[in-house]
Amino acid sequence: MPPPAPTTLIRHGDVFRLDATGVTARRADVRIAGTRIVEVAPDLDPAEGETVIDATGRLVLPGLINGHFHSPVNHMKGSLDSLPLEIFMLWESPHHLADAVPSPREAYVRTLLAAVEMLRLGVTAVQDDAFFVPHPTPEVVDAVMRAYTDVGIRARVALDQPNVPELIKLPHLAEILPAAMRAELAEAPAFDEAALLDAYARHIARWHDTAEGRIRAAVSCSAPQRVTPSYFAALDALSKRHDLPFYAHMLETKVQRVLGRTRFQGRSLVRYTAELGLLSERMNLIHGIWIDDADMDLIAAAGTVVAHNPVSNLRLGSGIMPFRRLREHGVPICLGSDEAIADDTVDMWGVAKAAGLVHNLTDVDWERWPKAHEVLDCLFHGGAKAMREADRLGAIEPGREADLVLLDLDSLPFTPLNDLARQLVYCGAGGAARLTMVAGRVVFDGDRVLAVDEKALRAEARELFAARADVTAATAAEARRWLPWYREMTLRSHAEDVGLTRRLET
Repeated sequence: MPPPAPTTLIRHGDVFRLDATGVTARRADVRIAGTRIVEVAPDLDPAEGETVIDATGRLVLPGLINGHFHSPVNHMKGSLDSLPLEIFMLWESPHHLADAVPSPREAYVRTLLAAVEMLRLGVTAVQDDAFFVPHPTPEVVDAVMRAYTDVGIRARVALDQPNVPELIKLPHLAEILPAAMRAELAEAPAFDEAALLDAYARHIARWHDTAEGRIRAAVSCSAPQRVTPSYFAALDALSKRHDLPFYAHMLETKVQRVLGRTRFQGRSLVRYTAELGLLSERMNLIHGIWIDDADMDLIAAAGTVVAHNPVSNLRLGSGIMPFRRLREHGVPICLGSDEAIADDTVDMWGVAKAAGLVHNLTDVDWERWPKAHEVLDCLFHGGAKAMREADRLGAIEPGREADLVLLDLDSLPFTPLNDLARQLVYCGAGGAARLTMVAGRVVFDGDRVLAVDEKALRAEARELFAARADVTAATAAEARRWLPWYREMTLRSHAEDVGLTRRLET
């Protein structure tokens, strides 16, 4: 018989609990065996040989869940001014720049950069919708997965890759581009559906449900307008077969709403997906800003989770998601940071604060504004549901994974302690993180992330990405070549009346 799992006892902490009525914290101990919580009760006696963590004066909180993220631009934080998504993507994922392919070491290091930052802030789980320019290679995919495995975080990772020509992803381009440039964008990606499905087969076989279940796969179509219907359906079949989250960006911008009126015969991307039979409870509908009530009805009926990225939405000027209307439809919402050049950090505390504030501008009735416990529900319960792990994550209960963070209550965010829920959301609680545990193992001890030499990592990152200055310059030059046409496309789209607005005009 295998030896019994090692046990850890977290003693004398204030254990967080969130339910429909709000937030409470009660003095209790938490016993962990292996990767799971096995007991939560006051005054548990330490067992012989048990590791004991004194949590006196600490809030014991479920690990935060970053419900939407793209790791491949972790090294580009602060690189760009705020830009509309369709312009921003010229720099983020250039169409035809093979030199942008990273080395496996670069992919490993850049993935670690954000993972370390997340663990320091008490973020224990992340959904990485990882894109690859120009397409995924085994070596680079493996480097991303090894980084998450090595650092100790919990991760779901998809291969986000379009398979249709750039020209049909956006409205108006075909009519305004010069013929030669139009021909460039009419080329289909060389990495076709069969190659993408082979990459997924390898990804799932090699990495899904590894590291004691901490590392798992997901699937991604990037967005419905960026893939063929057959590939879209094949990804859904993979998602269903392996019970994987399915990531799909939808109606992030007004431009995408306009595209639905032309390419999809007046149907929104939500309706198009639903009519294909692909809107499901496994899907993470990412952003969901330019949705209407008919879309919300479809999302609610399917049980789809919406991934809300309020900081990114502000950074890119995309608009304000209809938070209250989605909640009234019974739609689960998770929170995400999005990528490091659309948020510039992976601070989920900042994301939660933005979610608690930005929607105050959308309704004069303050009783409809988000309450702190609703934001925390999105952060914990919504995140767990989005990851297809609603019974494993997001709460401190026997049987759940021991993904925990200890916050120091004798710290400025909690002094004086007036209301726990509000101070978690609004007071910058990440600065109070003193310990992060994932799957029963301490990964951040309040001083350092244990699996990484952080100083050496930072030094290597500076050296590696300084050496790519020529690639960065080439990417910028390529972006500027397309910029006048994409600007015209974006402005034309915004001039159209689509029957709703999600922006504030002054």
